[in-house]
Amino acid sequence: MTPVLRPASDSDRDIVLSWRNHPDVRAVSLTTHEILPEEHAKWWEAATADPQRHIMIFAEETRDCGVVIFDLREDPSSWSFYLDVEGLDGKLLPAWMRLEQAAVEYAFGPLGLTRLGGETLAANKQVIALHRRFGFLEKRRYERLIDGVPQTVVWTERGTDQ
Repeated sequence: MTPVLRPASDSDRDIVLSWRNHPDVRAVSLTTHEILPEEHAKWWEAATADPQRHIMIFAEETRDCGVVIFDLREDPSSWSFYLDVEGLDGKLLPAWMRLEQAAVEYAFGPLGLTRLGGETLAANKQVIALHRRFGFLEKRRYERLIDGVPQTVVWTERGTDQ
């Protein structure tokens, strides 16, 4: 089973929205509301037209099971991801690990990045631990309003030298 990242196409738009709107994904996201199809379509159109953003579908065998979004508009570039929680049926940790490995290889390989960072809610200890396992270091913590409530966000970052 060789995981791959492939560029998303417009035919992926609706499945990505269903993954993003899963209650477990929304619960650990920086925006937790259910995203409406119109809102998602507008974001998708802008993101896929922007050469500084890369939406990649994570696939294993012949099955799409997650998305990785790289945003190169800032320095350092950032990334986010989520999986098909329902479709992976309890096999999330192994899929997370394979996705993160594929994403790191893609970021520092084909994308040519030298640094990559991302935001994670401090309460999402599993993902922070996963990032640590792949060489991401905690650089800072800060407060951010999420649904009107201050939440601690952890910024983790990795460079090519790690």
